[in-house]
Parts: sequence; C-alpha cells; structure tokens
Amino acid sequence: MTASRPDERMDSEWSVSREDDVVTEWQRSDGYATVRVRERGDGEYVVRLDVMEQAADGRVYERERHPDRESATARAAEWRTAHTFAEG
Repeated sequence: MTASRPDERMDSEWSVSREDDVVTEWQRSDGYATVRVRERGDGEYVVRLDVMEQAADGRVYERERHPDRESATARAAEWRTAHTFAEG
C-alpha cells in the first residue's frame, strides 16, 4: 500500500453508515464498531465510540460532549484511527 494520505487505510476500513442534519455515523468494516457525532438540542455535540465485545479489540464505550461540530468530528477521527486494525 502506498502512503499517499495518512488516513487512506482508515477511510477504507470505516464508512459512513448514516448522515443527516443531526447525526453522522461511521461503521467499521467488520460491523463490530461505530463512531457517531450527534448534535444536541442545545447546539453542542456528542461524539460516541461503541465497540462490541465480540470485536477482536474487545468492548469499548466512550462518550464525550463537545462545544462544536469541528471538535467533535476531530475526536471521531481520532477514535476511528485508534480503532483501525493494524496490518497483520
């Protein structure tokens, strides 16, 4: 694989499974993990990581509140990177 973009492998492993005015959700290719950014009623954002216990990397659940979409989306990208499978 060439390293033309640092996030190239992450993009191929995670895909957007839902996107609308309120929620953007990515699902990992194995189906055992999702990352979601959701706008709250007060205009802030919640970002959530959910990795099922059946996943090779084990159960993980994290949820954070962010003041804006930009910081929530940045955190979502960090979690997707951290929970992308290492090349074997």
